[in-house]
Amino acid sequence: MTPQAQFTIVAPISAGREAALRALLASMNTTPGLCDPNNALLPFAQFPQLHVARFFVLDDPTLDGSTAYGLPRPELPIYLVLLGDCDGSADALLQEFAARANNGLRRIFEHCAGFNPQTNLLSWLRANDQPIAATYVNWVGRTVTQVREEQALQRALTAQLARLQGNVLGQRQQAADVQALHRQLAEYTRNEIADGRLTLTPPAATPYRWSLRNLVHAIAWPLVAVLAAPLLLIASPWLIYTLRTKEKYDPELASPPPLAVIQQLQAREDHDVTNQFSAVGTVKPGLFRRWAVTILLSGLNYACRHIYTRGHLTRVQTIHFARWAFLDNKTRLIFASNYDGSLESYMDDFINKVGWGLNLVFSNGIGYPRTDWLVMNGARSEQRFKSYLRGHEVPTDVWYKAYPGMTAVDLARNTRIRDGLERGAMNNADTIAWLRLL
Repeated sequence: MTPQAQFTIVAPISAGREAALRALLASMNTTPGLCDPNNALLPFAQFPQLHVARFFVLDDPTLDGSTAYGLPRPELPIYLVLLGDCDGSADALLQEFAARANNGLRRIFEHCAGFNPQTNLLSWLRANDQPIAATYVNWVGRTVTQVREEQALQRALTAQLARLQGNVLGQRQQAADVQALHRQLAEYTRNEIADGRLTLTPPAATPYRWSLRNLVHAIAWPLVAVLAAPLLLIASPWLIYTLRTKEKYDPELASPPPLAVIQQLQAREDHDVTNQFSAVGTVKPGLFRRWAVTILLSGLNYACRHIYTRGHLTRVQTIHFARWAFLDNKTRLIFASNYDGSLESYMDDFINKVGWGLNLVFSNGIGYPRTDWLVMNGARSEQRFKSYLRGHEVPTDVWYKAYPGMTAVDLARNTRIRDGLERGAMNNADTIAWLRLL
């Protein structure tokens, strides 16, 4: 199995260079926000291990929220952010970027403070690669190569099934007919592979170091939680009192953004069955909230790393990749995701299926709809929650997906098709269910 990795390059933009940078990023696109996969600056499609990637200019529209706590508006730089999810090592991909897209990346990053013609690009990328607090991968180990090969397999088998017997699933079939179809399709696949028209690359061996780190992480986090439990029990009266006091008096700032802003965001949506979402928010002031969001994101990362690794995040099945990353000494948090369907359906999915999980993390952000006991209400205030998300969304300037037109459901179906083919003999019920996937 080849596990996935992420990179999060964040760099301040030089004063007066933002407009020129935005224009340069726009030149990478075919439509607003959606890139040409083979653009001249960073031809994402030429890196076969890259699933998704994006550039966006992080000009936080919500910094004024700090004044609700009697604090001055933070004076923070405008950042350029480059995010990506890839197969294998993220550092290996950055090395390829630096070697094969050096000139284009230099044209982009020359707009950033501290970058000049003498800068070593790879060292600079590494130095600006920010730690990720939590990350979600829809199917750990499913590579770009696997996605594309299984898509080709699905199309070939569907066409071959039609040639063999038409729509056999709408008719009553003898058991022998069903099994014969499976054998014929398996034989057809073997011939196509032998003739070089199809490829099904066997999974690579799981990297030993990754397996070891994953095992240590799987054991260490619960162990730390158990050791900390007595201290948390002793501190629980103070923790509960502090939480409830803050929940009752933290201000809500969930007005919808101006129509022009919404239209700018919508111009970058629904060009494909999958969409992107980029957002930033400020963590509520004080150590209590900072420690709370840090610990809760650590728990979320544990769940994503060891539990939600096969096609769903709790009951949500539409997300391909997502991440949470701190900025500015943990005073701000970036959230970025790649999801199927419209933003409206995406928000509804979260509200209806995992609103409590949203509350755990996002209620620590300034202006979030008021929660009770950390998990109740909050996202359940539907319109305020949706306004809050829109208000914190940042336009994605450039977005790339390696397999456009394919949803997470499509990827899962195609993997099941391959698994059913490689399993060999199946009982009649399983064979019929497998044929229905075609």
